[in-house]
Amino acid sequence: MKIAARPNLGADVTDVDLHRLSPTDVARLKEAVYDHKLLVFHGVDLDDADYVAMARKFGVPQRYFQSHYHHPRHPEIFVSNNVPMDGAKVGVAGTGRMWHSDYQFFPEPLPLTFVMPKIVPSGGARGTLFVDMVAALRDLPPHLREAIAGTRCFQDAVYYYKVQPHDVDKGIAELMEEFHREAPGCLHPTIIDHPLRERQAVYVSSGFTLRIDGMPHERSQALLRELFAFLEQPERVHQATWAPGVLMLWDNRQVMHRATGQLHGQPSRSYRIGVYDGTPFYPGLPVTGEKQP
Repeated sequence: MKIAARPNLGADVTDVDLHRLSPTDVARLKEAVYDHKLLVFHGVDLDDADYVAMARKFGVPQRYFQSHYHHPRHPEIFVSNNVPMDGAKVGVAGTGRMWHSDYQFFPEPLPLTFVMPKIVPSGGARGTLFVDMVAALRDLPPHLREAIAGTRCFQDAVYYYKVQPHDVDKGIAELMEEFHREAPGCLHPTIIDHPLRERQAVYVSSGFTLRIDGMPHERSQALLRELFAFLEQPERVHQATWAPGVLMLWDNRQVMHRATGQLHGQPSRSYRIGVYDGTPFYPGLPVTGEKQP
């Protein structure tokens, strides 16, 4: 196994057989993703069942709370897809096109995320963009860091609900109410401590973070706009490009991400597996994944 650090964020992993990972291999890879925040594997050839089996070696695979994202035979796989499978619509098209951290809007967010492209548009049109939130906190202007220190933010994903066929004739208020029964949103610290590394990171995103708790609305919104503008500066954004044989693994405690844009009409499919790694997302939370099916 070779792990080579990238210049700015992440590391490339080669010469590893993901079908036959030993406990020592898994431990090394988990240490590597905590160290480098993002791993990009090359030369990967996993079928769907092998993918799930491999992910289980890293912890407890998640089953996303909305079943229409599930793979028809492997519910642990979250399907982003605009191509019919066996003549049927499977998964959801156009996912993840905003800055976010996976499951940020639940009390127990996802520590680790695998993404494996399955159908790659031509011309390098798809990829995943990342921002290093540890580095962002380090570089944060003093007045911003002082303003958010000790605060918590409310996270909510309702504005990204994907309308389904059975939603016909429902009003927007009714859809939002139904979504909030399953995912009411939650509070998380604006700055989190990593449970396994002596690091802190900003834990907000323009996709899911709606307000700073306990702060007057105008002040909260002005601070968040300034914070998002700082985090999303082009020089902070790093791309991992999709290609055949690529698999990505990242630590949601240390990076936020979003999908790149896609040319209209180009086929695209990717399989995500979120993994609870047996460690609290940040100190003070319970160990996640114990209630997963």
